[in-house]
This record gives sequence, structure tokens and C-alpha cells, in this order.
Amino acid sequence: MGYKSLAECVSDLERHGHLIRIKEEVDPHLQAAAIHLRVYENQGPALLFENLKGSKFPAVSNLFGTLERSKFMFRDTLDKIKTLVDLKSDPIKAFKNPLKYAGVGLTAVSALPWRSNFRPPVKFGKIQVNELPQITHWPMDGGPFVTMPQVYTEDIDHPGIMNANLGMYRIQLGGNDYITNKEIGLHYQLHRGIGVHQTKANAIGQPLKVSIFIGGPPSHPLAAVMPLPEGLSEMTFAGALGNRRFRYFYDEDGFCISSDADFVITGTVSPGDNKDEGPFGDHLGYYSLKHPFPLMKVRNVYHRKNPIWSFTVVGRPPQEDTSFGALIHEITGSAIPREIPGLHEVNAVDAAGVHPLLFAIGSERYTPYLTEKKPQELLTLANHILGKSQLSLAKFLFIANKGDNPSLSTNDIEGFLQHILERVDLTRDLHFYTKTTIDTLDYSGTDINSGSKIAIAAAGDKKRELWSELPATFSLPRPFDKNKLVMPGVLAVDAPSYGGPEETAKQIDILSSSVGFKSLDSIPLIVLCDDAGFTSETINNFVWVTFTRSNPSHDIHGINSFTENKHWGCRGPMIIDARIKPHHAPLLIKDPKVEKSIDELAKVGGSLHGII
Repeated sequence: MGYKSLAECVSDLERHGHLIRIKEEVDPHLQAAAIHLRVYENQGPALLFENLKGSKFPAVSNLFGTLERSKFMFRDTLDKIKTLVDLKSDPIKAFKNPLKYAGVGLTAVSALPWRSNFRPPVKFGKIQVNELPQITHWPMDGGPFVTMPQVYTEDIDHPGIMNANLGMYRIQLGGNDYITNKEIGLHYQLHRGIGVHQTKANAIGQPLKVSIFIGGPPSHPLAAVMPLPEGLSEMTFAGALGNRRFRYFYDEDGFCISSDADFVITGTVSPGDNKDEGPFGDHLGYYSLKHPFPLMKVRNVYHRKNPIWSFTVVGRPPQEDTSFGALIHEITGSAIPREIPGLHEVNAVDAAGVHPLLFAIGSERYTPYLTEKKPQELLTLANHILGKSQLSLAKFLFIANKGDNPSLSTNDIEGFLQHILERVDLTRDLHFYTKTTIDTLDYSGTDINSGSKIAIAAAGDKKRELWSELPATFSLPRPFDKNKLVMPGVLAVDAPSYGGPEETAKQIDILSSSVGFKSLDSIPLIVLCDDAGFTSETINNFVWVTFTRSNPSHDIHGINSFTENKHWGCRGPMIIDARIKPHHAPLLIKDPKVEKSIDELAKVGGSLHGII
């Protein structure tokens, strides 16, 4: 739909039963976020908070909480946009099928950003940062955050909107050592679009101008998170998806402003100007901790008439950003496999926090004449995948050969892992990348951004039958006497609290000396954990615990392990130590009192009655 504003979108959703109003007074400190989380868990509607304590502005959340609702908002343009993205990633299609793509060029041209200074709605009023809704999401958060921003910067060498970057990077509005109303914190990495712009500005000692847009038509925040093909700007995409050109102007200080945004914060980031940002309850299900990040000195805060604040809440998946991901996949389809020859599928497993775990399916065609098929082309594909944009943040990559099972799907977590475990050769098929980069938000590594990766490739016929239940005679030595089967071939084992690498080495020796590796061929993966019952309860629990709490180079062990010409392998089961360790970030835990207050809203007469 061609929404002119966020308010138009809110009215449309409410009219069609996709949004409800929360009329009771809601505290922006923890309570608003907790309501959002509870409603999302129940796959409920979008929420308009009419009465935020201490704020004169309403707020909306959970707009993208279901794929159905997201598709509804873009019901008139979604198919056209899929075609546009498809064509940008493979332009030759236009020549092969000119009739099909005839209108796409007009779509892109008609969506070009539109510069206009005529009565921009967002210039209705000016306020201070502390007048914005101060929403704090989790109990240990360092302050209030903006979680649905569109952060705009321009390339200093090539200024102008067509070379600009629009990204979604969290913003800390207060707390820590920030000077109220004067300073806010930006959280981003230098390899992102904004980081490239900052590096260029730093090189010539010039402050980077930053504009933060909040609200506006829903196509704008979606454009800020889209992995767009090279040459397709976020603002053009927003115009095409929203069926309304991205309107902008430059204010008297030279900052680019989105005319249709509900709020805009402008300011500058100077070279070397950092302050501690965080903690923040993040999307892996843990806090990201306090670290120095770029400091933005605030220039102006604009708002439109009757603006609506937009926010989301992140935590252990699935959350609203999961639904964002589903919509992005709906639009882009299999764009990455098209960019890597021989790759058929890749899935960043949401239940494991997206970045820690990748599943992939490729073709193994290098040595068709061998009597025993083994991973070779798959290893080339693995290197390509782990060098690809956001996929490079992954720690664990499992890759299978499509020819071994053409119906295999990376979206079937248990089925895919079972396929791998039936075929993997643990003496040959484990390939480590040590002392490398991982996700900034992942604290399983040796330092911020530092950790390791592993590619586990499997090709060929089944090598083993996996146990789907443990024999009555099965036992493990003390202190590993409590264990549960997670799925065929995977055993979760209660282990003593983590006591450091030396203690862990002794424990692995106990397992190695007490368990005959041949008798455990049907259990190729053992996971040491703090709670085997929780870990084995669901497949989502298993992948979350296992892959968010382990650093491959430090936490993968094996029964009867060996190193040969710098290659590590094991002749018995592989062991992943997924216990919580002292350097890990704290878990996200809800506040019981806040949760109880939400229960009141679910009673008869409450705004959430019948929803949670």
C-alpha cells in the first residue's frame, strides 16, 4: 500500500483487525517491552501504546510480528518488488524474457527519491532527546534504546542520496556517561555501510553527519534491513516497495531529512569520539556488554504533527526480527545461492541466533570417478559461504551434498543434522578456522569480535545407523551420569560447572578412557551442558544451547582425538562443550513483577484479554 505515513499504516492495520490499542498507562521501563514479547509469543496483533508513562507520544510495536501481517502491509507491491530484486541480481533475465520484465524499469525510475522542501511534515516541531519515549527493554540494559531506527549517512567522496546508506543500527538515548540531550550512542561495526562512511570521514579528520529516522511508512524500516543487490539504493527500494517515492530535504545545517519520518535526530560523529555503549538485551538471548562505540553529538530532534514512535524488542529467537527475516526471504528468494555456483540452499538457523549456525546444501562434482565420494567441492563452497557478507559471522557451518538426498532441506533442523551425522567422517571432515572474527554480539569467543569457525562437510553413503533410543545397558562414568538423547545420534550430557581448560581436559580423558569409541559410533555427537533436560526438551533448545555457548577451536573435543599434519579429528564421538563459561554474557531473564503486571491486562476488561 502507498502509505503516506506510519499513522496511515496503523489505521489500515486496525481497520482490518491487525492492530489493537493498549489504553492503560504503560511504563516504558520494561513493561512496554514485556507486553510486546508476550503478544509476539502468542502471534498476536500489532500494538499501539496510547498512554506511555512520562511521554506525550504514543508508540507502536510488533508491526512485522507475523509474515501474514507484513505481506498485508505490502499487498499491492510485493510481487513487483520480488521481480525488481530478482532482476537486479541477474540483469540478463530482462533480455531473455523482455515481456515479463517490461515494467520493472519504470517501477525503479518512478521510485527514485524525491527532493522537496515544501512543507515537510517532519518539520512540525522540535524537542529534546529526553522528550522521546524512553523505552528500556531488559532489566540490565544500560538505558533506553531506539530499536527500529533508520540510520542515514552519505559517502564523503560521493555525496548525495543515491550513494547514501540507510541501515538499522541500535541507538542508546541515555544512561552510562552520555550527556543528557547532547550525546547518544551508535552501535555498529566498521564493515557496515555507515562504518565505511565513517572511515572515509576519519581519514580526512572530518565529522560524519548522521540522520536517524524513526517511524515513517513501513517500507522505510524494511529498506534499512534489506540485503539489497549492488546498485539498488535503500531509498529507491523503499519507494518501490511503499508505492510512494522517498521524500527528503536538507535542513539548514546540511543534514538529509526524511520528510515522512515521525521523528528525526541529527548529529555528528567525530574521529575517535567513542563512549561506552550498552549493556543491551540482544538477539542471541544474552546481553551484549558495555563497550566503546561511536558517540553522536546531537544537533536537532524533529517530529511531525501527532507522531508515533516505532520500536521492537529482541531476545532469544524467535522474535519480531525473525519475522523480518521471513519477509526478506519472501522478497529475495534464493539470492545467495544464485551468487555462488554449485550452492543450492543456505539457511542461517534462526533458533540458534542466526549468526552462530549455518546449514547449506551444495553439489559435489569434483571427482565423480572415485569409488568413495568425499567432500571436495563442498569445501570450496564452504570457503565461499564463510567469506560472504553477513554469513562470514557464522561459527558453525554444516554443508551436505544435494546428490545424496535431493529432498533434503536446510529448514528441517533435525532432518538436516541427522543426514550429516549419518555420513560425516570425524577423522576427515572437520575443518577449523582459528583466530578469526565472529559476531560482535557473540561472547563465546576469546575477545570481542574474536573466535573461530568450523566447516563440517558430509558427502557419500550413510556410514552408520544412529541410535534413536539408548540401550538399557548404556551408561557414562561419573560425574556424567545424567544424560538425555536429543535426537537420533545426539546425546546431551549434564556436566559439572565449567572449571577451565585444564579441568575440561581431565573430564574429556575420563570419557575417552571409559567409553569404547566403537560402541558409540551410533552417537557421533555428545554435548556437554549445564542442563541436559532443558537442552533435549526441544530441537530449538538444543541448537540454541549448543551453538551460542561454544567456540569451535576451544570447545570442540573428541573421544580418541588426534592431530595429523595440523589436521584435527577424532575416531570416536565429537564432543561440544556448551556449558556457560565465566566470560559469557549474562542470559536474558524477565522481571517477575513486570510479568505479573501484564497478567492484569489479560483479565476481562483489559486490553490484552483474549490475546495472551
